Amino acid sequence: MTELLTAAQMRAIEQAAIATGEVTGLELMESAGRGVVQAIFEEWPELAPSWGPTPKPPEYLLQDDEKGKHRAVVLCGPGNNGGDGFVVARLLHQAGWGVEVFLYGDAEKLPPDARANYERWCEVGDTKELSQGWVAACDQPNVIVDALFGTGLSRPISCELADSLWELLEFAPKWLHSLETGLPTKLVAIDIPSGICADSGRGFLPAAIERSVEHSTRWPKEMAYAVRADLTVTFHQGKLGHYLAEGSWHVGKLALAPLPHMDDSKLSSHLNNGGVDAVSLIEPNRFGRAIAPTSYFQMLPKDQGHKYSHGHALILSGGSGKGGAARLAARGALRIGAGAVTVGCPQAALIENAAQLNAVMLTVIDDAGGLVEVLEDERINALCIGPGFGVGNRERGLIASVLGRGGVNPRPTVLDADALTLLASDPQLFDRLHDRCVLTPHAGEFARLFPDIAEKLNAPADRGPAYSKVDATREAAKRARCVVLFKGPDTVIADPSGQCSINASIYERAAPWLATAGSGDVLAGFITGLLARGFAPMEAAEMGAWLHTECALSFGPGLIAEDLPEELPKVMRALAI
Repeated sequence: MTELLTAAQMRAIEQAAIATGEVTGLELMESAGRGVVQAIFEEWPELAPSWGPTPKPPEYLLQDDEKGKHRAVVLCGPGNNGGDGFVVARLLHQAGWGVEVFLYGDAEKLPPDARANYERWCEVGDTKELSQGWVAACDQPNVIVDALFGTGLSRPISCELADSLWELLEFAPKWLHSLETGLPTKLVAIDIPSGICADSGRGFLPAAIERSVEHSTRWPKEMAYAVRADLTVTFHQGKLGHYLAEGSWHVGKLALAPLPHMDDSKLSSHLNNGGVDAVSLIEPNRFGRAIAPTSYFQMLPKDQGHKYSHGHALILSGGSGKGGAARLAARGALRIGAGAVTVGCPQAALIENAAQLNAVMLTVIDDAGGLVEVLEDERINALCIGPGFGVGNRERGLIASVLGRGGVNPRPTVLDADALTLLASDPQLFDRLHDRCVLTPHAGEFARLFPDIAEKLNAPADRGPAYSKVDATREAAKRARCVVLFKGPDTVIADPSGQCSINASIYERAAPWLATAGSGDVLAGFITGLLARGFAPMEAAEMGAWLHTECALSFGPGLIAEDLPEELPKVMRALAI
């Protein structure tokens, strides 16, 4: 898996690389600017010069008819992100572009490396002040580069700057198409769009600052002052804010540019020695760095055995007319590899379930006593409780037994849906959670289970690093003493030790059709089946979430929950599992 970085971790890595003496800050800045220009040319080849995507050509290759053919506006800020912008401006100028540069801040106060690149730019071009009216004063560009703040922003941008940026939204309809290319003017952000917290993906909201009544007269008060890019170019590794909350919406498309002398083996100490502060992205081959989660399957026993050697999952179901969700979970558990799956339901629902189950077995569980009797079979090694379950006294007693009351040996257990509602309403049940449990709440269920944590997460972000979904899930897992999978397009999974990962169903893995009734029940079944196979709770949650998205991507639009388990064989064949 790829490790995602916080802004502080990235700064530490850069400083460590500079401290080795193998690279200077100026060289890193030059490389960053070159990476941005190359990413622009690769994303829009029609903007690339005749010699290809390399930013700087040999002088003799720059033809007269290419000079001024394309135009760029570069918005530079008061820090090193602005320094990257000056490099981009200079390289585009060298490629024959007409370039206008606007500076927000005082050039005399720029950091040393940024000041050096400002001075290099001033040798070939002018710099104007970024203020209201700047858009109307410049020629329509092919590309606007946001080099204002990047990952260094830790508070809302000023109202003055917000008013200037609002002009981009006003002029967007007028700049619908560039004259030469027939393409809209593109906005490219360096590192992360301005106004977005690099650690949380949340937009900073000035209205949250109680000590200040100042607010932009143009932006709606409930709207964060944040830029939305078509392309965001980041460096070395992705940042948390690219994958969490609204970050991906503002990022547009994410591109990664390498930096020189960034050897992970040398700089790993600045990632907390691989400790609990690291956050992994569950995505194979992302930017060529990730270890496929399919490697988990390679650790399982390879003997042929019999069905029970691959585990036996028990799915607890609700009453008559409410068994569909449990049947979906059971199908998911069976398809993902559990050797045997049994649905346990009340006597009243037996005929209904028997009419719709074939490979899945069925048993009657009317009450806690019946469950204790069923669980005398030690071959049952994983349970799922919650989908279509109900929230009455019967169900409360069953959960208590699953969690160890009555002498039951606790098994790895997935708690979803109605089970989460019961946990939220009964502190004694919550206190019975153990380290082999997996909780799978969506945002509403999370808020009922952990209201104080949800309140912090939903509070407007007025300073950085803003409280993030990663922070919330880690805190919840520590309190519950078990794995918590906080669902969403930015699904976050954490265990009590702080180990954390993100299953991002965004960018090229976006699968909005997963928002369909029953898909969460299938996910619960996937995780339960993996627990039955012998996966540890954290690994089962990670693998289940990742395969859940892969199945949705494989099937495509029109997906319903029943399609997810049936798509698994195709996905697994493609992955050579």
